[in-house]
Amino acid sequence: MAKDTRDRLTAAALRLFREEGYQATTMRRIADEAGLSLGNAYYYFSGKEELVHELYLSVQREHRDTALPRLVDGAPLADNLRAVLHAGLDVMTPYHGFGTTFVQQALPVSSPASPFSAESGGARAMAVDLMDHVVASSKVRMPGGLRDRLPDLLWLLYLGVTLHWVVDPSPAQQRTRSFVDRLAPVVSKAVALSRLPVARGLVDDVVALTQHSSGSLR
Repeated sequence: MAKDTRDRLTAAALRLFREEGYQATTMRRIADEAGLSLGNAYYYFSGKEELVHELYLSVQREHRDTALPRLVDGAPLADNLRAVLHAGLDVMTPYHGFGTTFVQQALPVSSPASPFSAESGGARAMAVDLMDHVVASSKVRMPGGLRDRLPDLLWLLYLGVTLHWVVDPSPAQQRTRSFVDRLAPVVSKAVALSRLPVARGLVDDVVALTQHSSGSLR
């Protein structure tokens, strides 16, 4: 029963955020849309910020479910990475008008909506696991240390693509789509070059940096 009520409130909030905007949506409006009292809404969610976190979780789940069938075993890393990044953009498209507000809510690490917050640990793990599927399904060779950290790096890359998408004013965010098409082959080439002896020191530095960063998120 409690889960059903939370789901109703979450669905109502996401629909209103998408259709009417974050600022115009109040907790009372969300409660009315869900057919509940305002007090009942506040019993399940402390406010709109917590519901933004639910949006983040929802988007991550839908991204995973959309992207996994698009991965091709044995395909080049560039192809699988491109497919997953485009899947993320497909899922986020209905929320573009809400994107700037979401970023404003997510920027403070203290916010539960932040991708780096403790509350977002489950969504973050889900996103990194998706990138691990990208690497595992692709035909690519690299040093073992980089293989272990590459999913984290690709997740950070995805966050960068998301920021690009948020501020993209082009029709249907085509600039971001073109950026993804150019970015994926560059990342694939960089990973391939990591096997060269001349790149060993740089790879070690990148691995150490991501290990330090990942440790601070746990």
